[in-house]
This record gives sequence, structure tokens and C-alpha cells, in this order.
Amino acid sequence: MYSDPVMQASAQKVAAAREKNIQLNPPRMNAEEKAQLLKAYHPDYREDQFASLRLGANQGQKVPKELAALLQAGSRLNGQSIDLTQPDYDTDVLIIGGGGAGASAAIEAHQAGAKVLLVTKLRLGDANTMMAEGGIQAADKPGDSPAQHYLDAYGGGHFAAQKDLLYKLVTQAPEAIGWLSELGVEFDKAPDGTMLTTHGGGTSRKRMHAARDYTGAEIMRTLRDEVLNRAIPVVDFTAAIELVKDEAGRCAGAVLMNMETGERKLARAKTVILATGGAGRLHYQGFPTSNHYGATADGLILGYRAGAKLLYPDTLQYHPTGAAFPAQIYGALVTEKVRSVGAMLVNADGEVFMNPLETRDVAAASIIRECTARGHGVQTPQGRGVWLDTPMIEMKNGAGTIEKRIPAMLRMFAKHGIDIRQEPILVYPTLHYQNGGLKITDDCQTDVENLYAAGEVVGGIHGRNRLMGNSLLDVIVFGRTAGHSAAEKAKSVTCGKLTLAHVEAFEKARKATGCTDAAVSPKLLPVYNSLGKEI
Repeated sequence: MYSDPVMQASAQKVAAAREKNIQLNPPRMNAEEKAQLLKAYHPDYREDQFASLRLGANQGQKVPKELAALLQAGSRLNGQSIDLTQPDYDTDVLIIGGGGAGASAAIEAHQAGAKVLLVTKLRLGDANTMMAEGGIQAADKPGDSPAQHYLDAYGGGHFAAQKDLLYKLVTQAPEAIGWLSELGVEFDKAPDGTMLTTHGGGTSRKRMHAARDYTGAEIMRTLRDEVLNRAIPVVDFTAAIELVKDEAGRCAGAVLMNMETGERKLARAKTVILATGGAGRLHYQGFPTSNHYGATADGLILGYRAGAKLLYPDTLQYHPTGAAFPAQIYGALVTEKVRSVGAMLVNADGEVFMNPLETRDVAAASIIRECTARGHGVQTPQGRGVWLDTPMIEMKNGAGTIEKRIPAMLRMFAKHGIDIRQEPILVYPTLHYQNGGLKITDDCQTDVENLYAAGEVVGGIHGRNRLMGNSLLDVIVFGRTAGHSAAEKAKSVTCGKLTLAHVEAFEKARKATGCTDAAVSPKLLPVYNSLGKEI
């Protein structure tokens, strides 16, 4: 398939070195080596790509320039009058976002007896959850423990995770797997029914549970079915464009906008859960992204304008293996599971340059270094990349392993004439995950009373880097927690007079600090021209 002479010659070097490389087990970097590598090559350390916030709860802190522009933009209401005395929807728990966290929250809130309304700007299930491939972590096997899971995740996150949140994540992981299984998720199992588990980058035990390499899709399918089976009301193609408070300053609903007609509606709620996901479609620093179309940081903007604090908004995860070729799938996720079942990363000369199971930030920085400072990347029409030597998988594990364990990867590349059983694939880091987000307590409440958050919109759970398989776990554990917490709180809440005074106050602060441009947020959807570049 690699008709380009340069790519073809490089792929031949990879094939020639395969027998030798398959015997290698490169050592993992020590802490000092990792720190030096990240500082020199990871995008989070490029000071010129960040700006200091001029207003709001995180004033003075740095965030990516693209995010700063949205956090400090004006409201989409833009002075429009909204009748706050006549809500179109009235509910106990309003959930904003239809991915794994939002669906999990809806199920738990409904189970707790609350009246629930879920709104999503696309469709139920159009989310990063659906696109997650590799697996979900849980320490539920002999020889493993939540304590070991905690140590792996805490170290992998550079010792910056909120300890109470990480403790909840790992201790509730086995229960989360059991809950999903009871709902109907078909995890990979041995003939005797035992769940199969594998390693992921940064893990010291095999605790990655998977459904082939479409784990997120399988989980989202099951959650979506449960939401629909429970007849929980879902309003799709409807975005939240502003949160509403009551006269006591508590979150009490949201202004909604129909994505097709632009019509505004008001939802009053005793509690609100933000489950809006990440920010990959902001294309920080011009990187491609593995994220779904709606990942534009909506929850961060809505929460921040309402007074919620952000935690670690300056840290993103660039998945080390995004597709670098062909152009049709540029930036698409190549799951870490490809490495966990045996593929290794090699440069243009067929040389292994890192341990294949380093943490994601270290792996991404290593690839960037190989392609820049060392000059050992492979030139592609879109830029450059390194090889992920997929034929190694079946050399190590036997014929049929790829079709059995990573069939989605096999199909994705086969559509473009690349047989990953016979040919290596080209990869380069892709913008993947929002490590930072809204600060929450262990019951998922933000700094704004009655405003909860769950999923990728939250910061602090993973520290400054997330391990593979902890995001799908995160959306289940904290989605369920948010749903239960919001439902319980709603039992004692009586909404006061609704107000948008906080939006007016934010606009005054904008003008006082010189933010007078006409930009509005949340962004809602990215805009691309005919070349596929963001405008």
C-alpha cells in the first residue's frame, strides 16, 4: 500500500529488523529521564502556547490560548431577554451531556427516584465514550489490588491527582465492572467465563478489561439501551448555552438552544450535572484530534462563567498513537491496546526507540523527539510519524490474534488498503484527553452549590496525565456518583427565583479587564473549511 518510495523504503527496513526487534525489551525511563523528556518535547511545556486568564475563579492561571479565548468570551445570550418565570422544562435533575458519564448519571438518578431530564447537543451516545477502544481498568484479579491500581495511577499522573477522587476511582472499579456486566456489556472472556485482562501503558498488573477494541462503543450501547428502557426523557440536538441560578446563588437550571432552529428554551432543575466531555475539537496547538465532533469544552465555559473553579486546565493528553497516514483517518485513535498485545514503536530506520508501555505523555514526547530533534521520523503528506509495527503481534501471539483482539483497527486500515497483519502503520500524537477540568468534591459537586460534574469535564481525578483505561472507568464511577448525589440533594431543594445575574456580572468583569471582543461561547461545534482546517 505504501506506494511513496520513501515510506516504502522505510517500511522495508522495519520488516528487515523485525526478527531482531521482537526480542528486545527496552528499559523504562527513570523519573529524571522522563522529567527532562517531557520538559523538552511535550506540548504542555510550550509556554508560548498558553495565556493567563484575566478574570474568573482562576484569574492569573495559565490555560491553552484557544481555551482562554472561550473562557473569557461573551455569552451567546448576548443581551437577549429570557423569560425566567416560565420554564419549558421542570425537573429534579438536569443532565447536560449524553455520553458515558451523562448516561450513567441518568440511570443512577432515576434509580434513586428522581425526575430526570437529559439534554445533549448531538444524539445520545455521540461522545468520546463511544470512540474509546482499548479497555477499562479494574483491579479484580488475584495478585492485584485497588492499592496497586492507585499507585500506578498516582505515579502515572505525576503525583498530582486529588487523592480522595483517585481513591474513589480505584476502590469502586471492581463494582463498576460488575455493574456494567449486569447491564449487559459483553467483555472479552476465556472459555471458562473468566474475564480476559491485559497490560496498558503505566500499569504494573494486567487489569485492562475490554470488548475487543471497541470497548467504549459496547459500554455506550449498553448504557444507551438502559436509558431508553427506563424511558428517561432525552432532548437531543439541544445544547446548554448558559447555566441559570436562583436568588440564593445556587445552580437551578440552564438556558437551552435547539441546534437546528436556534430556538431558546428554559429548563428549571433542583440540581444540574455537567457531563459535556472534553475539548479535543479546539485543536490545541494545531494538533489533529481523536475526539468526536462535539468536544468543544462547553462544560468548562458554562461552569466557569457560573463561578466554578478549574483544576489543572493547563494539561492535556496527546495520545501517542494517532493515525498519521493516510489522510482520510489523520488523527484517528490507534488504541494503546495495539501495543499491549505486542506491537512496538520503531523509527524510520527500523530501530526501537522506547519501551512500548511507557505512559502516554512519555510515549508522545518520545515520538515527537524522534521526529524532530533526532530526525528519525517518516515523512508523510500530512507531516511525519513513526511506525507501529503491528505484524509483530501475530509473530508473538499466533495467526488470527489481530482479527480476534483488535478487529476495529484491522477494519479501519483495511478500508484504505493497509493490512496491519502484514504491514506496519504510521502514527503520531493526536489530541486525545482533557486532563484538567472542573474542580469537584468526592460527591461530584463543584464550587457552585447544586452544580455537579462527571466525566472528562472534571479535573483532578487523574492528575496531570491519565493512564489507559481509567477514562472509561472514570465516566462510570463518577457518572454514577453524580447521579446519586444530585438525586439525593434534589430531595431537599426548593428552587428560588431564577436569575442570570452571574452572566451579567461576568460581562461587566470582561469589560473591566479589557475583554471587549465580539467572541461568544460556548463554541458548541467546530467550523472547518474545505481543507479540513479549523477557522
